[in-house]
Amino acid sequence: MPDAPLLGSFEQIVLLAVARLGADAYGMRVRRDLSERTGRDVNIGAVYATLSRMEAKGLVGVAESAGGSDRGGRMRKTYHLLPAGVAALRSAHRTAAAMWDGIDPDRLEEYVGG
Repeated sequence: MPDAPLLGSFEQIVLLAVARLGADAYGMRVRRDLSERTGRDVNIGAVYATLSRMEAKGLVGVAESAGGSDRGGRMRKTYHLLPAGVAALRSAHRTAAAMWDGIDPDRLEEYVGG
Protein backbone atom coordinates (compact mmCIF):
# COMPACT_ATOMS: atom_id res chain seq x y z
CA MET A 1 0.00 0.00 0.00
CA PRO A 2 1.43 3.43 -0.88
CA ASP A 3 2.25 5.89 1.85
CA ALA A 4 -0.69 7.90 3.14
CA PRO A 5 -0.71 11.52 2.01
CA LEU A 6 0.84 14.02 4.38
CA LEU A 7 -1.69 16.28 6.04
CA GLY A 8 -1.26 19.92 6.88
CA SER A 9 -2.29 20.86 10.41
CA PHE A 10 -5.59 22.42 9.29
CA GLU A 11 -6.38 19.42 7.06
CA GLN A 12 -5.72 17.16 10.02
CA ILE A 13 -8.08 18.96 12.38
CA VAL A 14 -10.78 19.18 9.69
CA LEU A 15 -10.51 15.41 9.09
CA LEU A 16 -10.67 14.79 12.84
CA ALA A 17 -13.83 16.91 13.05
CA VAL A 18 -15.38 14.95 10.17
CA ALA A 19 -14.57 11.70 11.97
CA ARG A 20 -15.94 12.96 15.28
CA LEU A 21 -19.16 14.41 13.84
CA GLY A 22 -20.14 11.38 11.76
CA ALA A 23 -23.46 11.98 10.01
CA ASP A 24 -23.47 15.61 11.25
CA ALA A 25 -20.26 16.50 9.37
CA TYR A 26 -21.50 19.35 7.21
CA GLY A 27 -19.57 22.56 6.65
CA MET A 28 -21.03 24.81 9.34
CA ARG A 29 -21.01 22.04 11.94
CA VAL A 30 -17.36 21.24 11.14
CA ARG A 31 -16.54 24.96 11.52
CA ARG A 32 -18.35 25.11 14.88
CA ASP A 33 -16.57 22.00 16.16
CA LEU A 34 -13.19 23.40 15.14
CA SER A 35 -13.91 26.75 16.79
CA GLU A 36 -15.12 25.14 20.02
CA ARG A 37 -12.19 22.75 20.30
CA THR A 38 -9.39 25.09 19.22
CA GLY A 39 -10.71 28.31 20.74
CA ARG A 40 -10.08 30.07 17.43
CA ASP A 41 -12.44 31.75 15.02
CA VAL A 42 -12.36 29.51 11.96
CA ASN A 43 -13.25 30.95 8.56
CA ILE A 44 -16.05 28.98 6.89
CA GLY A 45 -14.46 29.58 3.48
CA ALA A 46 -11.27 27.88 4.68
CA VAL A 47 -13.31 24.92 5.92
CA TYR A 48 -15.13 24.50 2.60
CA ALA A 49 -11.92 24.94 0.58
CA THR A 50 -10.18 22.31 2.72
CA LEU A 51 -13.09 19.87 2.47
CA SER A 52 -13.15 20.35 -1.31
CA ARG A 53 -9.39 19.78 -1.58
CA MET A 54 -9.62 16.65 0.57
CA GLU A 55 -12.50 15.37 -1.55
CA ALA A 56 -10.31 15.83 -4.65
CA LYS A 57 -7.51 13.89 -2.88
CA GLY A 58 -9.90 11.03 -2.09
CA LEU A 59 -9.73 11.53 1.68
CA VAL A 60 -13.40 12.36 2.21
CA GLY A 61 -16.59 11.53 0.39
CA VAL A 62 -19.65 13.73 0.05
CA ALA A 63 -23.35 12.93 0.24
CA GLU A 64 -26.05 15.44 -0.63
CA SER A 65 -29.42 15.48 1.03
CA ALA A 66 -32.52 17.51 0.33
CA GLY A 67 -32.72 20.71 2.32
CA GLY A 68 -35.61 21.34 4.63
CA SER A 69 -37.64 24.48 5.08
CA ASP A 70 -35.02 25.76 7.56
CA ARG A 71 -32.55 25.84 4.63
CA GLY A 72 -34.94 27.24 2.05
CA GLY A 73 -34.83 23.92 0.22
CA ARG A 74 -31.06 24.14 -0.42
CA MET A 75 -29.18 20.84 -0.56
CA ARG A 76 -26.90 19.97 2.35
CA LYS A 77 -23.55 18.30 1.76
CA THR A 78 -22.31 15.99 4.48
CA TYR A 79 -18.80 14.62 4.52
CA HIS A 80 -17.46 11.26 5.63
CA LEU A 81 -14.02 9.70 5.86
CA LEU A 82 -12.87 7.43 3.08
CA PRO A 83 -10.24 4.70 3.63
CA ALA A 84 -7.47 7.04 2.40
CA GLY A 85 -8.59 9.62 4.98
CA VAL A 86 -8.41 7.02 7.73
CA ALA A 87 -4.92 6.02 6.58
CA ALA A 88 -3.81 9.66 6.46
CA LEU A 89 -5.05 10.30 10.01
CA ARG A 90 -3.39 7.15 11.32
CA SER A 91 -0.12 8.13 9.65
CA ALA A 92 -0.33 11.67 11.07
CA HIS A 93 -0.97 10.28 14.54
CA ARG A 94 1.99 7.87 14.33
CA THR A 95 4.27 10.64 13.05
CA ALA A 96 3.27 13.06 15.80
CA ALA A 97 3.67 10.38 18.48
CA ALA A 98 7.13 9.50 17.18
CA MET A 99 8.19 13.15 17.19
CA TRP A 100 6.85 13.74 20.73
CA ASP A 101 8.62 10.64 22.04
CA GLY A 102 11.08 11.77 24.71
CA ILE A 103 9.70 15.32 24.88
CA ASP A 104 7.77 16.42 27.97
CA PRO A 105 5.25 19.07 26.87
CA ASP A 106 5.28 20.54 30.39
CA ARG A 107 9.04 21.11 30.20
CA LEU A 108 9.44 22.60 26.72
CA GLU A 109 11.23 25.64 28.16
CA GLU A 110 14.24 23.38 28.75
CA TYR A 111 14.66 23.12 24.99
CA VAL A 112 14.93 26.88 24.44
CA GLY A 113 18.39 27.79 23.22
CA GLY A 114 20.11 31.04 23.17
